[in-house]
Amino acid sequence: MKAFHWTKQVIVWLGGREPLVLLSLFLLFAGTWIFIEIADEVIEGESHAVDKMVVQAMRRTDDPATPIGPRWLQEAGRDVTALGGIACLVFFTLAVAGYLWLDRNHRLTWLLLASTISGWVLSMLLKRFFSRPRPDIVPHLSHVATSSFPSGHSMLSAVVYLTLGTFLAAVVPRPRLKVYVLAVAVAITVAVGVSRVYLGVHYPTDVLAGWAAGLVWALGCWLLARWLRRRGKVESQKTA
Repeated sequence: MKAFHWTKQVIVWLGGREPLVLLSLFLLFAGTWIFIEIADEVIEGESHAVDKMVVQAMRRTDDPATPIGPRWLQEAGRDVTALGGIACLVFFTLAVAGYLWLDRNHRLTWLLLASTISGWVLSMLLKRFFSRPRPDIVPHLSHVATSSFPSGHSMLSAVVYLTLGTFLAAVVPRPRLKVYVLAVAVAITVAVGVSRVYLGVHYPTDVLAGWAAGLVWALGCWLLARWLRRRGKVESQKTA
């Protein structure tokens, strides 16, 4: 009963029982549960067999150093994975922040920067805590310098692109534009995660955990922004 009462109070605190708020809370709790379950399996080694099988399935059986698919797909994998690198993430974050600032959403701009920077810090702390070694069953096709779990590219892509998507969707007027912005953010996040396994630098559980953690962080930031907006602390959403 206490848990139910606490959940009800959180929903009211965030602004009511709107379907979008309820869905966001469900995804937030589901993402947290998924991350914990994956982390538990990784720590106990229960996922290693499946992880190994998926990584090996993305390489040619006669040449583990070569990914499956045509040469253009291999090149595309490297291009896509760069979208989850620090340089691209910083570039797109500053680009959207500049748009929000020029659109006179100054407080929303600062909230966006705080959300993405804190997400990066969280990713580094999680990596240091779990310290999972990188896959060593196939040659790496991308330079790596940190531990494997959770996937930093996957988590930061979710943190940055989903946060950018939700914040940008809040200031564009038409519903179809909001859906488009969010769809692009999700597509980039998924593509980056898949590319990390394709390049042999992450296990699939690293990517799934990164997606889950990034989704939770992005949703949390969106709910915070929504709560602040309803109280006049950040700029109000524009309408058509």
